[in-house]
Amino acid sequence: MEPYGANAGRCVSLDNRKVSTLPHGKARISLRQLIVLQVPIDAYDDVVRAILIPPLPPSHRLLPIVIGKGMSSALSTPPEHGLKHHDAAEDKLASMGYVQELPRSLSMITVLGLSFAIMAVPFGLSTTMAIGLTDGGPVTVLWGWCIVSLISLAIAASLAEICSVFPTSGGVYYWSHLLSKPHYAPIASWITGWLGLVGNWTVTLSINFSFALLILSAISLWNEDFVATAWQTVLCFWAVMLVCTAINIWGNKWLDKLNTICIYWTAASVLIILVTVLAKSPSSAKRSGKFVFSEYDASASGWPTGWAFFVGLLQAAYTLTGYGMVAAMCEEVQNPDREVPKAMVLSVAAAAVTGIVYLIPILFVLPDIAILLAAPLGQPIPVLFKEVTGSPGGGFGLLFLILGIALFAGVGSLTASCRCTWAFSRDGAIPFSRVWSKVNKRYDVPVNALLLSTAVICLLGLIYLGSSAAFNAFTGVATICLSVSYGIPILVSLLRGRKLVRNATFSLGRFGVIINVITVLWISFAIVLFTMPTAIPVTPVTMNYASVVFAGFTLISAIWYALWGRTNYRGPKVSIADMGLAMDSDEGVVKKVETVSPTPEKRDSGMKEKQ
Repeated sequence: MEPYGANAGRCVSLDNRKVSTLPHGKARISLRQLIVLQVPIDAYDDVVRAILIPPLPPSHRLLPIVIGKGMSSALSTPPEHGLKHHDAAEDKLASMGYVQELPRSLSMITVLGLSFAIMAVPFGLSTTMAIGLTDGGPVTVLWGWCIVSLISLAIAASLAEICSVFPTSGGVYYWSHLLSKPHYAPIASWITGWLGLVGNWTVTLSINFSFALLILSAISLWNEDFVATAWQTVLCFWAVMLVCTAINIWGNKWLDKLNTICIYWTAASVLIILVTVLAKSPSSAKRSGKFVFSEYDASASGWPTGWAFFVGLLQAAYTLTGYGMVAAMCEEVQNPDREVPKAMVLSVAAAAVTGIVYLIPILFVLPDIAILLAAPLGQPIPVLFKEVTGSPGGGFGLLFLILGIALFAGVGSLTASCRCTWAFSRDGAIPFSRVWSKVNKRYDVPVNALLLSTAVICLLGLIYLGSSAAFNAFTGVATICLSVSYGIPILVSLLRGRKLVRNATFSLGRFGVIINVITVLWISFAIVLFTMPTAIPVTPVTMNYASVVFAGFTLISAIWYALWGRTNYRGPKVSIADMGLAMDSDEGVVKKVETVSPTPEKRDSGMKEKQ
């Protein structure tokens, strides 16, 4: 470790038995020589200054530096030169046991835009329209959206409350670790982390796969006989993934602007589509208000009438899943304890309103449902746009707006997946973690983690070669994994009396218990619901393979835990301050961790002992 500043004095480390001094003038200090100094971040300055020999000038600033898992030291630097300025967000991150490696260049609007981009409401609702139309029609599509939007607001608010206490890229698995009792913390964070990782990968898979389906279905606007083969679809999907990966590497410095543009592009697209479809559709072809708000026909699904409605909720639930993924961006945001929670909740609220504004005009101009369900590649929206505008060119013009939203969603979801992979590997939970946890200093991006995410997602796309219903499996497993990963920290917090979130920056107050209960009940129901096929009877080709993908990753996670995690994994790095909160919560009180500085006599005796 290189010393910073010629006048830095001596670096002193402290354990329970003695104070020892290490000359800071050496060229290097071996990590093996250094005894751990770990104190609450807000007490760092006072404690370390008290044991510096000779005393540090008041003008110097002490900086906490993480030097290994669970270990931290302190370096000082004169005000006129040395290390870059550390703000409160970096200090908070250091207190949780991590070094600031990614630049904090994102704002709340940017994170909101990223969350909004991942949900990609018009795109998500369009690509899954066949699910809602099969399982009930307009009632399932519209009212199902309203119900799931309210539930998603409850989930987002519950996550935002926890995020405001522990803002780190680890997100849900870090929260599960801190909220659980020490004995169960490692396994809780392991399960949550793997579910979140698989959820991030599969939601990116489903977004970019449906992007490829829309691109290919656009060809059928001019050539109705064209139906892409399975291998053509997979190749198109791989091309989409390569584009999104390239943007994430070479366009990383523009992601801030890209996510902001996404908000305006989506709003403008919804407005243009709304005006166009209502203006171009003949009055005689428009549906009645009764049809839009009360028409229910689940005969195409084969399910019992009532149950079909719940199966059809996958359309809305899949679209509204990305908000929790933005916790992975906490380490790239200024004031993440305030900005990221707000972005989570506001993005869901904005998505809910956007969905209603988009769906109602679409349902008023809806062509014959049987024609839409027979659309190539299971994508009815290109056919709908063509029917309403009366021409392939007009249909493609509206579809182009949706494809633009799809690009934002594909890039944004891969960004979040990459950060999730990097954060989880940083704590050793993924095989070959040292490779995936590296950050490329040239691009300020964890390129290795990005390439791993891209490779896994591309391989999962091969499932489509064996099943035409693979897209439903992708959406189902993404919804299940992300929902369960959201639900575990919420459930643990609830079971432990919500003690750790009582003083959260983003607090749910007296409504917290009921909101948390609603989210846990819904997620428990969703686990069963979204493994169901959208229509019965099923064949090996039309089966929903969500449960198979889910079981496969569960097996990989279990094997890796047995081979390595059981003896080596102790969860994410946790600071004494955070661990103190977790321990004190058992008593129902969140106490302030106090640290007593050594007296001058003890410092002198420690110096003599060292000599």
